[in-house]
Amino acid sequence: MTPQLILQHGKITTLDPSQPEVTAVAITDGKVSALGSDSEILPMADSQTKVIDLNQRRVIPGLNDSHLHVIRAGLYYNLELRWDGVPTVAQALEQLRVQAENTPPPQWVRIIGGWNEFQFAEGRMPTLDEINQAAPDTPVFVLHLYDSAMLNKAALRALGFDKTTPNPPGGLIARDRQGNPTGLLIAEPSALILYSTIANAPKLSYEDQLNSTRQYMRELNRFGVTSVSDAGGGGQNYPDDYAVVKKLDDDGHLTLRIAYSLFAQKPGEELNDYRRWLGMTRPGAGSDLLKVNGAGENLVWSAADFENFLQPRPDLRPTMEHELEAVVRTLAESKWPWRIHATYDESIGRFLDIFERVHRDTPIDQLRWFIDHAETVSDQNLERIAAMGGGIATQHRMAYQGEYYIRRYGAESVKRKPPLRKMLQMGLPVGAGTDGTRVASYHPWTCLWWMVTSKTVGGTVMHDESDRLSREEALRLYTAGSAWFSHDDDKKGTLSVGHYGDLAVLSDDYFSVEEDAIRGLESVMTVVGGKVVYGNEEFRSLAPPPPAVSPDWSPVARFGGYDNSQPAPPQHQHQPIMAADGRVWSSGCGCGI
Repeated sequence: MTPQLILQHGKITTLDPSQPEVTAVAITDGKVSALGSDSEILPMADSQTKVIDLNQRRVIPGLNDSHLHVIRAGLYYNLELRWDGVPTVAQALEQLRVQAENTPPPQWVRIIGGWNEFQFAEGRMPTLDEINQAAPDTPVFVLHLYDSAMLNKAALRALGFDKTTPNPPGGLIARDRQGNPTGLLIAEPSALILYSTIANAPKLSYEDQLNSTRQYMRELNRFGVTSVSDAGGGGQNYPDDYAVVKKLDDDGHLTLRIAYSLFAQKPGEELNDYRRWLGMTRPGAGSDLLKVNGAGENLVWSAADFENFLQPRPDLRPTMEHELEAVVRTLAESKWPWRIHATYDESIGRFLDIFERVHRDTPIDQLRWFIDHAETVSDQNLERIAAMGGGIATQHRMAYQGEYYIRRYGAESVKRKPPLRKMLQMGLPVGAGTDGTRVASYHPWTCLWWMVTSKTVGGTVMHDESDRLSREEALRLYTAGSAWFSHDDDKKGTLSVGHYGDLAVLSDDYFSVEEDAIRGLESVMTVVGGKVVYGNEEFRSLAPPPPAVSPDWSPVARFGGYDNSQPAPPQHQHQPIMAADGRVWSSGCGCGI
């Protein structure tokens, strides 16, 4: 058949061992139909074929984030001021000042994760005084990973917080000597206080949620992301909170492939959630762009091992085994795959005890179940995962929490956290991702850079060189590796004949730029199913124009998303690093070593 699209005159990395690099690719009916040299592919064109000259740019298979909260993030993206990548506290506070002046009542300014103090040249957090000076009248909520949040005085007033307000479940309200709330919320012992507080802020209208989701997908396309495994989230109810993304799929406006997992919502009701959902849908249900993937990442709330290295490792409740086994048995018997959040090896060991019991009665080794995160997983538990056909979805959370981990456990301990090299040596299925948008940034090139360099965003080197990945290994985890987790490894992840025509044309050559410049890469043209969904520079005219951001006061309209202008990690001077409540965390550069 005659191709609808031919890309030629490029440096195309296919990740297909039979043709690792070519100069041209043909796409027919949304799938790769031929690969080769320009002279081999160009004669396939006719008058209806769109031929695009790649100008010798590097092309890679579309990036596939194996763990991103894309559906939830889309519903709120237009509400959020992103500090992801912002290089200084001064710039962050100026953005806050401008946005506060332009945000109408009763809306808040929401800064929801994806950053930390180590990315800033000043090497410190903004203070509550600075936040109040920047935004004296508009409520502000600033989330710092999942360990704390800052509220300005206007937000405290909007919430009615005063000296009589009790600590909410799962957290602490910091207070001054008179007992008045300071504005600091501390996630101790869990992040529930953070979820429940931001849930009080106003949401977008349905029409603006549609626009917001489209803007967020375009932001991901900007960096070459073409596929995502959505890990659900607290408050993300099925099917109600999937109506927006379903509408976009029905209307032909999705520019990502999304495979989503269903996240148990209410403690004590998890089994009922899954029994209900098993009667409503099934894995694989949906379209090529939007489908059900399975269950998780939260299967039962008693199994949540909170990933806050500023706090001691949580000890999961004794009820966990009983509750989790009931859910896992139900999923296994129904042939539903699952994913489960697990930061600590101790938690993973207890989960695997349950999985092994279930496996003896109902084999799970063909289900493609997997562990999310697994930063401290041991070799012994990796072997147990492999024996039952499981995989690991890993993310660059340690690029944002490495300094905290070092403070608690030491520089030697951090060296193989997570043990990516060991996972690959064992042949385990491994997929890469970000866990954006709250615990870490959704920025895929920070993840690729972290896997190659093992640096945190503050510049701390975590791993020995032998444990770092090559650029090709890292890219393969973010493409073909992640495809396994949505049962799509026969359809995407490599540019191979018969696979989806999903690819990214890069702003510079990933394989030859200096290591720290990896973080500065973007896509200048992103293609999903043979359609150009994003274009920049010489390819700008080939992409459909984005819809105007709504509402027009949105931070996205003014500042955009990730700040990609300063990709190099800061070099901190030796100075105290201050916590939001004024405590000194470090007397050195912030690396904790």
